[in-house]
Amino acid sequence: MKKKVVSLSLTASLALSGLVAATGFAAPSSDSSAKNYTKSHGAPEFVAGKLTNPSQKAAKDIVLGYLKASKGNYNLSTNDSFAVTSQEADKLGGDVVRLQQTHQGVPVWGATQVARVDEAGVLQVFSGTISKGLGEKLVKASNKKSQRDAIAVAENDLGFKADYEVDPSAELVVYPTEDQAVFAYHVTLNFLSPEPGNYQYFVNAVTGEIINKYNALHTAGKNNPSLNGSDTVGSGVGVLGDTKTLNTLLSNGSYYLQDNTRGNGVFTYDAKNRQRTPGSLWVDADNNLNAAYDGAAVDAHYYAGLTYDYYKNTFGRNSYDNNGAALRSTVHYGRSYNNAFWNGQQMVYGDGDGTTFIPLSGGLDVVAHELTHAVTDFSSDLVYQYESGALNEAISDIFGTLAEFHDNNDPDFEIGEDIYTPKTAGDALRSMSDPTKYGDPDHYSVRYTGTSDNGGVHINSGIINKAAYLLSQGGSHYGVSVPGVGTDKMGAIFYRANTVYFTSSTNFSQARAGVVQAAKDLYGSTSPEVDAVNKAFDAVGIY
Repeated sequence: MKKKVVSLSLTASLALSGLVAATGFAAPSSDSSAKNYTKSHGAPEFVAGKLTNPSQKAAKDIVLGYLKASKGNYNLSTNDSFAVTSQEADKLGGDVVRLQQTHQGVPVWGATQVARVDEAGVLQVFSGTISKGLGEKLVKASNKKSQRDAIAVAENDLGFKADYEVDPSAELVVYPTEDQAVFAYHVTLNFLSPEPGNYQYFVNAVTGEIINKYNALHTAGKNNPSLNGSDTVGSGVGVLGDTKTLNTLLSNGSYYLQDNTRGNGVFTYDAKNRQRTPGSLWVDADNNLNAAYDGAAVDAHYYAGLTYDYYKNTFGRNSYDNNGAALRSTVHYGRSYNNAFWNGQQMVYGDGDGTTFIPLSGGLDVVAHELTHAVTDFSSDLVYQYESGALNEAISDIFGTLAEFHDNNDPDFEIGEDIYTPKTAGDALRSMSDPTKYGDPDHYSVRYTGTSDNGGVHINSGIINKAAYLLSQGGSHYGVSVPGVGTDKMGAIFYRANTVYFTSSTNFSQARAGVVQAAKDLYGSTSPEVDAVNKAFDAVGIY
């Protein structure tokens, strides 16, 4: 997220992909090809209707057949193909198929698609970006540098020696821009020290030039094995002094924050103010966690369980991967660490410095925000830059807020208010009801167009947040009156859009199309809900 000039890391962490913008990583220069990211692949597409005739073929074959028949429309060559990355049953019937475009057998960065095939074998929706004309645009590369060379370029640019949690990696991709495409290495540098980072570099495979770079803390951490013992119920006092019931485990005479009642478990660890994850599984002598040091662990454990329950009870989703993945949290990370983040495998929470933040696990919307980044990682996988990144942040704000409403936990449309600036009453990191309160835009006409904050992922999230607020609560904005449909329907619509229709490169205009389609699926094409969605996006200037 972002608050005024505070640059923390709560973005696809609340800050590092989390709540606040991460620091210490330069955005691409103003003349970088990456500035045109959302339009760099050709005309974005969202096509709905009866796109094929009924068929008894498998859903993936129907989609691939459609693409083969549409090669002329997309200016695809014989070197272009599509790999099916997943296929899942749609709760409304039929199947949802996700794909990755490849060229000469190499993945095309940002070119992912999703299709919905109904029960009659009819392709109803094809959404996503196909990179057109690569046969003419791709610069030939007979002499490519090695993966090791690309990693060295990224490490040199990083400017400091990192203590890696995961070995650096480099994958060859086709990187398209508006005018041309090049072979590039997608380099990932993932570490926790000296500061957490999941740095993404794109290095021209021929020249060694850095085409694009950003920090999207995503993959790090280790998994500790679970303990054997007896499930028990304890209690604890959270960061704000409230008492909570906790599912724990009794093993060898001690009680551990291990909850075996949800998916493959909820586990909470203690980093003991070190920069290591996951730390030690939290242990207590009497199953009554009421010491001041316990508060961060109590809330992390309890709110992770509530977030699991929200997604399970509301959408039938079994953890962030929909396959029961264990929820792991580490508290007391670092010293006075003003941040929280999702690192690809678990949640990590700092204690704050007592002035800017108190322990960040003390806010349900913070915990649900971060875990929603994980849901996005395993569904639309929105790229953490520019409009797709701002959409990623907004989705986390939306469902962080909706988790509060689901739990009736003093719900509001402010983000992070419970753990931000404890000595200042009434403020927050962001506001969905009035993004301008904290300097964020509430209309596309006043969007941020610079390269800082990964192209405004925390800043421009305010535009989508405002649309979601209007859809839920109603109101008049920029002369457009929007009828509210309530929090439950707003959540249902955005959840379906994110998990069925958004792809890695979805921009704001494509997002509107996906949200409208989700409302049509759920409530009918001529329903008041569809009308409300259209007016909500009209109100914030997204067409």
